[in-house]
Amino acid sequence: MANTDSVKVRVLSLNCWGIRYLSKHCPQRYAMIGDMLCREEHDIVLLQEVWSEKDYLSLKRKLACSHPYSHYFKSGVIGSGLAIFSKHRIHDTFLFRYSLNGYPYMAHHGDWFGGKAVGMAILNIGSLIANVYVTHLHAEYCRDKDLYLPHRVVQAWELQQFIRHTSAGADVVILGGDLNMHPEDLGNRLLRSYTGLRDSYVETAKFDGCEDGMTLIADNPFINKKELLPFEKGIRIDYILFKGSSKTDIYCDFMSTTNGSVPDHPFPYSDHEALTAGLRLETHTSTETGRDRQSKNKDSAAGKLAELVDIVTEARTEVKVGLHCAESMRYTAKRTGVMGLALLFLELAIATVPWLALGAEQPFPRTSFYLLAALCFAILLTTFLLYIFYTIELKSLQGAEDQMRLAVGSLQEKLRGFPLAQPHNAQRRPPKVHEPSAFDPEE
Repeated sequence: MANTDSVKVRVLSLNCWGIRYLSKHCPQRYAMIGDMLCREEHDIVLLQEVWSEKDYLSLKRKLACSHPYSHYFKSGVIGSGLAIFSKHRIHDTFLFRYSLNGYPYMAHHGDWFGGKAVGMAILNIGSLIANVYVTHLHAEYCRDKDLYLPHRVVQAWELQQFIRHTSAGADVVILGGDLNMHPEDLGNRLLRSYTGLRDSYVETAKFDGCEDGMTLIADNPFINKKELLPFEKGIRIDYILFKGSSKTDIYCDFMSTTNGSVPDHPFPYSDHEALTAGLRLETHTSTETGRDRQSKNKDSAAGKLAELVDIVTEARTEVKVGLHCAESMRYTAKRTGVMGLALLFLELAIATVPWLALGAEQPFPRTSFYLLAALCFAILLTTFLLYIFYTIELKSLQGAEDQMRLAVGSLQEKLRGFPLAQPHNAQRRPPKVHEPSAFDPEE
């Protein structure tokens, strides 16, 4: 028997595509977003790609009455793009920036300049402590030749670590954002399996929106359909994930998405669709003993552990692929730098000819000599910076791989502690110390 109290919370997540002077109809769309948020009155609003702080401040003024509490997470050259608006008081915030986030020379993609990160806000929803997270991971760009897959896997690994280590005292955990991963992609499975977070689209009792919950659809006028291939209709890469705790159960009563158009407006809110999840939080005082709960969860725990071992091993393999590529690129930068240095020494040797042979003329025109020297210095500077960058990438990948190796060993050790087969009513010796585990979503 248990006594329960229920609280309902509406959460919205939206990638605003708010690149000033580059995104189409940016000021008009922000005005539309502000009007929609005032009208709908969500309890928690999680926004991504709010790249300009001026746009955030404009939204803050507009939402002052409906969402009096807000925070803008600053990071990177142009910011993290992450913002949160809430009806409930925000007591604390923290930003964790991912160690890997693309390459600076891929300027046309622009992810490296954005300072991708995860922002955390601690709220009080009634008597409950809620840890709310908003994030935006590195984009995929090409599914067949995904150069950024190791980076995105490391980001997912760091995200699940951050959530696990910061949410121990929370009654409710909510994560929203553009994960840039399909539901069954490696990073997504790693995140959900390790943290116990549940997908609101999968868990919802009622859904209204795009087919299969897609959030990047071909019918959106801002979308280039060729970029969606081989998925002609669209893809699902934006999520609202959640989990409860030992004293709080959480359910998704409904979920909805926008449909690529806005009534009475010529264009939609963004190139992504907005997600809304209606969550129901039930606090309870359970009379069930810890021994009974342990007995119920024992059978499924071994299966979850085995699955998690496979997922982390797969992630570790992908990180090793990234390690090999980073080592290769660093070697290429080093070799090119040595060639540039040799060319510079050769030029210096030629420059000393007039000094060693009195009266001899300079064999090269002065202009060509200076241009060649400038080229040598440019090669040296570029390769030096690339060598440093690839060294940093290499160390970040090595650090993640070491963490995954330790995690696999720990999980396998826990897995060996589970009997292969045991009667459900058999006497079991309780553990001396109860430790929270990665496979228990409610701890």
